[in-house]
Amino acid sequence: MALIALGALPGLRVHATDRAGHWQEMSWPFPRDGWPAGRAFRCTAGGCDGVELYVRAKRGFCNCDTGVADDDEVDRVTDIDLISPRFTPVAPGEAVSVAAMQGRIRHYDLDMPDGARHAAAGLALSRRCDLLVAVAQGAGEANAAQRAALVLLETEEMKQWMAAALDGR
Repeated sequence: MALIALGALPGLRVHATDRAGHWQEMSWPFPRDGWPAGRAFRCTAGGCDGVELYVRAKRGFCNCDTGVADDDEVDRVTDIDLISPRFTPVAPGEAVSVAAMQGRIRHYDLDMPDGARHAAAGLALSRRCDLLVAVAQGAGEANAAQRAALVLLETEEMKQWMAAALDGR
């Protein structure tokens, strides 16, 4: 099992497996909006080389009774439009469970501003009335990006960060 150091939170170490690739934390690349900035990572080696993952909490932004109910909600909340306003869902989403939260994941084709095409997987998870959203995107295949991102999100360190972010800490 490889260890990588992440720079944004001193002392935090994420255990990455070969399935997850090797992730390096980077600055949140998006302009400020109504939600706190999240965490951003770039995969630097392994099966997800070049994939970027963006994760953040959106507190009080979820239906407290139903959670993430459908694909329209995934399209609306996952921040996919911050990467490119020209995104197209490629298939219906699927139910997913990450870090004891339930939600949906959906794949997209992105037309990037430089004319390149990227694939992305958008993830929306609910905990009570709060959302945790994530997008993994890159020039490769969406399934590989999704698999590596889900493994990273299931690490103990990321679970702790997600819980703290949803708790407002």
